[in-house]
Amino acid sequence: MVLKLKNINSTYGLKVYTDSGVYFGEVDEAVIQDNRIVSWRIKASSSSNLSKIIKGAKGAIIQHSLVRAIGDIFIISSIVSAQSEAEASEPEES
Repeated sequence: MVLKLKNINSTYGLKVYTDSGVYFGEVDEAVIQDNRIVSWRIKASSSSNLSKIIKGAKGAIIQHSLVRAIGDIFIISSIVSAQSEAEASEPEES
């Protein structure tokens, strides 16, 4: 899937939602390799699902392949939220 952007700077600060409508955070920066966006760093805010799932989380890195749409908001696959919940509930190894 190819997403067309006018300017990558226009994505910074956009609200990020899952495709099921859950607020996930805000776009902080794009990770670029070989002139392609490979992932996005999402900043957790106090009201985001990310900070509720993973206490004290400052953010997460989402692979670009999980981005569904970019417009007035940023939409990512809801599988990201499910994976985050599963990782947060795994017991820590000692």
